[in-house]
Amino acid sequence: MDSRIWESVDHVVAWLDDESRLSPGEERMLRILKLSEEVGEVGAAVIGATGQNPRKGVTHTWEDVQHELCDVVFSALVALRTLTPDAARVFADRLAYVEQRSAASRTTPPGQAGRTDRTGPADQTDQTDQTDQTDQSDAPADPEADQAGPAGT
Repeated sequence: MDSRIWESVDHVVAWLDDESRLSPGEERMLRILKLSEEVGEVGAAVIGATGQNPRKGVTHTWEDVQHELCDVVFSALVALRTLTPDAARVFADRLAYVEQRSAASRTTPPGQAGRTDRTGPADQTDQTDQTDQTDQSDAPADPEADQAGPAGT
C-alpha cells in the first residue's frame, strides 16, 4: 500500500487524538463503531443510485457509492491504526494471508471450493431437498455455504 496513505492515516489519528475529550478506550470503541456508520452510508448511496426508494427516486450516483466505499476503507484504516501503531504491518500481513488463501482456492479442483468438510463432488444431489425443513437453526450447517447470501441476490 502506498506509504502516503499511511501518512494520511497517521495525521488523521493524531488530529483525532488531539481533539478528543474521551478516554482512550472510549475513543478506540467509537472509531471502530464509525465503520458501521460509514457502511450505512454506502447502503444509502446504493439505494439512492438504484432508485429503490419510490418516494425519493434516484438520489445518488455510482460515483457517490465509490466515495462512500473509500470512506469505509479509510475509517477502517484509522480504526486499525488506533488499535496498533504497527497498522501497516498488520494490514500487510493480513493481505498476504488473504492472497495466499485465495491462491489456494484457485488450485482447488472445480466444484470443490469452499467444501472442505464434504467428501463428495460439488454436483451431488443436495440432501436438504429430502429433509423436513420446518425446524431450521439460525446457524447454517456449513458456514461457508451461507456467505454468498440468499439465492438470486
